[in-house]
Amino acid sequence: MTDNQTACELCIPKDVVVENELAFVRYDDSSLSKGHVLVIPKRHVANFFDMTTAEKHAILSLLDQAKKIMDEKHAPDGYNIGANIGKAGGQSRMHVHVHLIPRYQGDVLDPRGGVRCVLSGKCLG
Repeated sequence: MTDNQTACELCIPKDVVVENELAFVRYDDSSLSKGHVLVIPKRHVANFFDMTTAEKHAILSLLDQAKKIMDEKHAPDGYNIGANIGKAGGQSRMHVHVHLIPRYQGDVLDPRGGVRCVLSGKCLG
């Protein structure tokens, strides 16, 4: 294990919901909603675009599996999927992690725009 991996909280799988050879799913410690999970590659890699094609496929496969689990467990009304890439993109943990955020009717006053509203005042509806 490298120094980066030793210092990286996402390099050590914990509370694993489901996994495959290259990635795993765990609940987010700073959950935004009931069932909010992170899909994380097992290899320490900071940038989504630096993952191998196989790792990207593993992440997408686990997103599908996690969605099925959250559908059964929490029955959300919708989802947001997101990855922050680079400090300017809001990434604070420099290990790729893709958020699967279940959404529920009424969880915000007006959900139109979804992830387009990340930049305050830039919501395009």
